[in-house]
Amino acid sequence: MADDTLRIDRSAKTLRTLALERMREAIMDFHFQPGERLIERPLCDQLGVSRSVVREVLRQLEAEGLVQMIPGHGPAVAKPDLGRTDEIYELRALLEGIAARACANSATDGQITVLDGTLEKLLEAWASGAPVEVMRATTRFYEALFDAADKRIAWEIVTGLNVRINQLRSMTIASENRREPAIAEMHAIMDAIRSRKPEAAEAAARRHVESAWRIARNALRLGPV
Repeated sequence: MADDTLRIDRSAKTLRTLALERMREAIMDFHFQPGERLIERPLCDQLGVSRSVVREVLRQLEAEGLVQMIPGHGPAVAKPDLGRTDEIYELRALLEGIAARACANSATDGQITVLDGTLEKLLEAWASGAPVEVMRATTRFYEALFDAADKRIAWEIVTGLNVRINQLRSMTIASENRREPAIAEMHAIMDAIRSRKPEAAEAAARRHVESAWRIARNALRLGPV
């Protein structure tokens, strides 16, 4: 019997877009494990789409760094690389710190109100216990932060970096004892922004990334990935 877990409903979105979203979430939720082969025919059955759609989706996921082509075996869920991950988190810490500093310097009261609203949604997502929801809410918070900081090019760069480490981000969110420290770190960022303390905002933003970075490094060294 076909596994219907990933089957999608038809809607205004294209089948390719729907299948891409479902596969991306399945990888980040560890429905498919790092290193696991992704075979076209079973994916067609699970998603309820054609082989051509599956191939397009796998090509896009490969471009995003979530899938890798294994010579002689075909596509598989990518295994994160420690060296590359170190560089990505280093860049994230730098860019998110710069944005938090700029936000504390120049954000309007209205922009800070928007940020407070996105933080509230993020706290609700943490309470749900769903890593994908936490990641989505975190993205909305940082998008508002970079917008308030007028750092739109930096946001595009951070978005591209995050796509390449979404598996690890999901792992850090789901890791034991991460929730409370992460919430405290986010509150520290917002407290510094509200208080118009640029140095403190930058430091808090960097600490938040560096904390996730430590968990990611441990996951890569000790975990199944």
